[in-house]
Amino acid sequence: MYQEIILEHYRRPLHAGLREPFDAQVQHINPTCGDEVTLRVTLKDAGGEPVLADVSYDALGCSISQASASVMADMIIGKTVGEAMDVSEAFLKLMQSRGEAEPDEDMLGDAVAFEGVAKYPARIKCALLGWMAWKDATARALSERAEPAVTDPDGEKL
Repeated sequence: MYQEIILEHYRRPLHAGLREPFDAQVQHINPTCGDEVTLRVTLKDAGGEPVLADVSYDALGCSISQASASVMADMIIGKTVGEAMDVSEAFLKLMQSRGEAEPDEDMLGDAVAFEGVAKYPARIKCALLGWMAWKDATARALSERAEPAVTDPDGEKL
């Protein structure tokens, strides 16, 4: 069953294709195998903590890295940054468990399909590539929001 989930997200990725507008974009490469992901994050204010309005990506590489980015984007869009960080932390713990952890299916949803990947250290980086790019892009987007914009006399952001 889990292999089917990974293959389905690989064959029919969700939220793939870089979309605009976006608040931050990053590119991450797995130096071990050459997998790449370029990821964009769009945040919106929801009267408190920022919410992930959109996560889009362009991924090149193995089925695990591409499927993991698809699952991740689908799971976290619409969540607050804090909620999404909790999901990310649960996924990281699953990947570090060497297949010994009992995944929280309520928290991880389709991401539990990657439980078997944790048994293969060489593949863990593939599964985490999109998640690490998302954390980096979100940190950049939040940083941009926190810093006052500096503009030149024409109003262009410096």
